[in-house]
Order: sequence, then C-alpha cells, then structure tokens
Amino acid sequence: MRPTANAAVTVVHTGVPDWARYTRRADILVAAAGVPGIVQPEHVRPGAVVIGAGVRYAGRRLLPDVDEACTEVAGAITPRVGGVGPTTVAMLFRNAVRAAERASGIRP
Repeated sequence: MRPTANAAVTVVHTGVPDWARYTRRADILVAAAGVPGIVQPEHVRPGAVVIGAGVRYAGRRLLPDVDEACTEVAGAITPRVGGVGPTTVAMLFRNAVRAAERASGIRP
C-alpha cells in the first residue's frame, strides 16, 4: 500500500458478521480466505477490481475463493486459477536478483 494514496484499507475476516457489507463498498477487493466460492457476484460492487488470491485444494482440483460469475459484475478481475500465482513467483525472482546484486556490490 502506498502511504500517499490516501486510501482507507479494511481487512475483514470471514468470521465478521455481515462481512459482505464491506466487500460491496470496496473499489478493490482482494479475496484470500481459502474458502471456495465465498465471493459471489452479490458481494462485489459493480465495476470493482477483484483479485482472487485465495484457493483451496479438493483432491487434485484447485478451487478459488472468487466465483466465476463475478466476472459479470467486476470491472477487472484476475483469472480464477493461476491469477496471482505467476505474479508471486515473478516478484520472488525479482527480489532474489536484487538481493544478489546488493550482496555482490552491484547495486546499493
């Protein structure tokens, strides 16, 4: 989160009563509950950006937190499976390269 963005960030756990009242107001919704299909279209503000970061395995199947029907409501949405995973790996490699550069004196 950029401190100069002047944004109000709200973290809501699945145990919060009526958690959907928070998600329906969000401009950016990051789902990371690990509960398959917990985020349904009625939980998303029309036009919001939805980032699905939570998944759970059921046998060999990977089940995302964000229901596929949310694509009809969201303004932008990550792919349900494989959405943030490749980005996580790319950032891990970037940080590893930066750490190696700093350790070797190539980069301050």
